[in-house]
Amino acid sequence: MNYSKKFIVEPGSSVQLKDIETQFSKKQGKQRSTIKETARLQDKMGEFQFRLFAEHKRSLLIIFQGPDASGKDGVVRHVLSSMNPQGCRVVGFKQPTPKELTHDFLLRIEHNIPKSGEVVIFNRSQYEDVLIVRVHDLVPKEVWSNRYEQINKFEQHLISKGTHILKFFLHISYEEQLRRFKQRLEDPTRQWKISEADYTEREYWADYETAYEEVFNKCSTTKAPWFIIPSDKKWFRNLAISQIIVEAMKKLDIEFLEPTVDINEIRKKYHLVKLEGKKRERRIANK
Repeated sequence: MNYSKKFIVEPGSSVQLKDIETQFSKKQGKQRSTIKETARLQDKMGEFQFRLFAEHKRSLLIIFQGPDASGKDGVVRHVLSSMNPQGCRVVGFKQPTPKELTHDFLLRIEHNIPKSGEVVIFNRSQYEDVLIVRVHDLVPKEVWSNRYEQINKFEQHLISKGTHILKFFLHISYEEQLRRFKQRLEDPTRQWKISEADYTEREYWADYETAYEEVFNKCSTTKAPWFIIPSDKKWFRNLAISQIIVEAMKKLDIEFLEPTVDINEIRKKYHLVKLEGKKRERRIANK
């Protein structure tokens, strides 16, 4: 199944999250075979990233958004682990610092955009400034309501400079989030991830859904689309995201740069040196 077509938010469409399932069951296959397919796709991601790094002309920006416990960290760890750290960077955007608040909301984003040949993953992003600030009324409506257009123009600028953008929303159910919170409470290795705010934020679930829906409706564009990924099942989430990333990187049609040296001349010299070395070894052996 082509998950790019299945889960993309078509530009201009009207999204209602309550109508979109968080467990995609149709033709998703068995968990074991799906994990094997995800591993194969990871290898392809590594190959395409190597080509992107070698080409050093374009870049890839991958954005992950979603409720607490939706799996943003897990996707970064499991799906993108095949990429070479030399050409891959992860940036997490938390609450802005007092200094960041004195600047335009996009400035801290601009400081972390990918360089040529680089893949950058945003764990949360510029969209926090039309999500949490809206839900908690941190800035007036006339401020955050103008940011959709600013974000679209910013992303269009990145695209014009050679950055390909993929945006993923990890869609989990209200019940699944609570189940994952409970798992964290019971697992000593993950208790550090739990805070009281995780539970109090659940009171705003419907408000966040409304805020996200407006993001999808206004900021899913032809060149920078949003994908809504059913994420209650982690193994299926990883498969769908892996396939979409690999398909997008394949479409870039990345070619290796032409060598800047004469390969035939180097090959010739190398083999001559190798042959001379063998001759010396024979002479020493014969003495």
